[in-house]
Amino acid sequence: MKKFNLKLAILMFGMIMFMACGGDDAEEEIDDKMEDELEDDENETEDEVDISILASKFYNTDALSVTFDDTWVTITSSNLPDHKSMYYPLADPLYEAYDEPDNPDFKKNPGEIAAQNYVFKIPRYPAEAANKESTPMGPMGISINSVVFFNQNAAPGDDILEELNTFDQYEGHPAGDAYHYHIEPIWLTENKGSDAFLGFLLDGFPVYGPMENGVEITNDDLDDYHGHTSATEDFPNGVYHYHITADLPWINGDGFYGEAGTITQ
Repeated sequence: MKKFNLKLAILMFGMIMFMACGGDDAEEEIDDKMEDELEDDENETEDEVDISILASKFYNTDALSVTFDDTWVTITSSNLPDHKSMYYPLADPLYEAYDEPDNPDFKKNPGEIAAQNYVFKIPRYPAEAANKESTPMGPMGISINSVVFFNQNAAPGDDILEELNTFDQYEGHPAGDAYHYHIEPIWLTENKGSDAFLGFLLDGFPVYGPMENGVEITNDDLDDYHGHTSATEDFPNGVYHYHITADLPWINGDGFYGEAGTITQ
């Protein structure tokens, strides 16, 4: 997003006046200074990350819509997974019984998937926050198939590691009737790739899968917020982004790296 450069306009005016009095040497000096200023402005623009280029990767259009303006990317989601789950009502065509012989400790939680009405307003040009804030209980981000991301914390009195045994065949479960992912959404990584863009957190920085450049990312590769800066397929010049990992905290660590937008329901 190109912004009016007041500093450059003032510089140009001053140099025009100076040229009227200074001759060839003054003109050469002016040209050098203007070139430096324009170069600084160009670099400033190139460093600005525009996440709207990822809007087309949100694909479950029956359950979400994505729009953007000069400031915000707005994502409206009914939070309905496009994959099967034993948490869908029995009559729903996406209902499928859970059958996981490797998890004898599985226990169904009492929730059931139902449509929500989430509206995320996410910064189109995310930037590091001067004062980092914790991610909230409940939705902290949105995946490309409309399902929301929750953080690694369980409700008071619960144990998140015990909650793992309530996750369905695609590693999600409902809180009440709000389905969500705490860990790797394997429906997405199986279909889009383990290094794929999977969604945004509320601060606008993207979330990628557990692989990067053919190597599995671990918590040791990431900062306190569970991210790092490197080139991605979408941002070859580099971008700060989060990674999902196999171990706690899975998606996010100590909070949002950037200035968070808003979510309403």
